[in-house]
Amino acid sequence: MLGGESFVALATGLQDALWSLGGVPKEHRSDSLSAAFRNLDRHAAEDLTRRYDELCTHYGMTPTRNNPGVAHENGAIERPHGHLKRALGDALLMRGSNDFADLERYRRFLAELVSRRNALHRSRIEVERSALTALPPQRSDDFEELQLRVTSSGGFTLRKVFYTVPSRLIGHRLRVRLYDDRLDLFIGGSPLLSLARGRASRSGQHGHVVDYRHVIHNLRRKPMALLNLVYRDQLFPGEAYRRTFDRLLEQSDERRACRIMVDLLALAHERNCEAELAGCLADDLEANRRPDLDRYRERFAPDPQSLPSVHVELGSLADYDALLLGAST
Repeated sequence: MLGGESFVALATGLQDALWSLGGVPKEHRSDSLSAAFRNLDRHAAEDLTRRYDELCTHYGMTPTRNNPGVAHENGAIERPHGHLKRALGDALLMRGSNDFADLERYRRFLAELVSRRNALHRSRIEVERSALTALPPQRSDDFEELQLRVTSSGGFTLRKVFYTVPSRLIGHRLRVRLYDDRLDLFIGGSPLLSLARGRASRSGQHGHVVDYRHVIHNLRRKPMALLNLVYRDQLFPGEAYRRTFDRLLEQSDERRACRIMVDLLALAHERNCEAELAGCLADDLEANRRPDLDRYRERFAPDPQSLPSVHVELGSLADYDALLLGAST
């Protein structure tokens, strides 16, 4: 879970466990969920309680909680949880790195670890499985739904995180489904796109989830805006782009540096060559060369041999006259 003790995180994790197990226990035991209720007003806390009760009702489980301050009540759960955390730490040490290419690969790594540990207790799990009730026909909602308007800055702010969206959505009111790991955006009932969910920093500073392709058209009109963007570092699609902009600022004036950098981002977007261009920029940085836009445009231009030959045969004006005469009669 990415969001700590929230309803979305609880609903996602609990339902994943139930569907993986293939059945439903009669009772769901949780702690007091004090972290989930922290900083919530009375109405928000009541809403969270109602949604948790509805989730348990959907699966036919009786929700129960341990008593605050009586730590041993959940010992049978907390102790295996500690074992799993230590096993995860050991597995990461054996792997040699905590870095993963994306969230999905980390999830697969974690699922394989849990599967191996559960295999050691297969016989005990099968005994418990006989006491489980059947799963419902479908999962319950594990998201929050909100209504947000896209501002003139080309995005919206949600839970102290600013998200960019395509500029054509400015002024539109979006329906947002907030999951633990993503946001699904809709206009009415029509799905638009999904965005990775961001998190504000623990210090309280706002976070940013930025896609340069959403704002590049506005930046081309005002390249100097790049200089003071609060989310500038998140705007660059890779380290090579960020370092190239730093190098441009060192070697030329701010106006020229911003114009060249915006043109590079536009090229990466329009020619769909983000990764290839990043490699070229990294080579230039290594050789201490200035980026050559003309050379990049030529390199990533469409192959003339691959362009289709389109032949348009224009109709005779006499044909239109015949159609008009026919319509009048």
